[in-house]
Amino acid sequence: MSVRKIVLTGATKGLGRAMADGFIATGHQVAGCGRSADKIDQLNEQYGDPHRFDVVDVTNWHDVKQWGKSVNENFGVPDLLINNAAIINENKPLWRVPVGEFSQMIDINIQGVFHVIKAFVPAMVERGQGTIINFSSGWGRSTSPEVGPYCATKYAIEGMTKSLAQELPAGMAAIPLGPGMIHTEMLEKCFADGASSAPKPSDWASYAVPFILSLGAEENGESISIVK
Repeated sequence: MSVRKIVLTGATKGLGRAMADGFIATGHQVAGCGRSADKIDQLNEQYGDPHRFDVVDVTNWHDVKQWGKSVNENFGVPDLLINNAAIINENKPLWRVPVGEFSQMIDINIQGVFHVIKAFVPAMVERGQGTIINFSSGWGRSTSPEVGPYCATKYAIEGMTKSLAQELPAGMAAIPLGPGMIHTEMLEKCFADGASSAPKPSDWASYAVPFILSLGAEENGESISIVK
């Protein structure tokens, strides 16, 4: 097995933490980020070199740019770049969503993905290899009431990723990936107690991690979902 260098946003909880654990357990190297300093410290204490975890706010271009420069130079240009960090709105009709909440979702779910792409993809393109996976959702391909802002951001991820896929050199890939239904804090915000029927992140990672690692140039630009 060739060891892959993986850059992962939103690594401190939920799917991000489950993926970080899963990738490392299968022998790969992970550079992850998150907003919680305490959880980042825990990850660094647990794993240490050659892995690294940093406190980064993906909405802040200066921070992401500096993080990308440091990771590319000291960890290595990623073979696999995963934009996982995202939030969801409180269930409300669109006209009742607070302006600040809508803006924050745009900043994290769309602008944050753009920042990370801008910080890492140039070096990947220069090298001529690598896969970019931007986490989408079933709500980036269909809709439900009271999650309009989230749908809007994930539809944007679908479009941005598919356009990026057309710009990459042969041999690279950009893929909008739907993770499926997993019991996370985000799902609890939508479905409350009903979220408990979905797989736990650690169980999801047992089949999602090898599936993600299998994706490459043949799937460039395809809307894909993880199914067990």
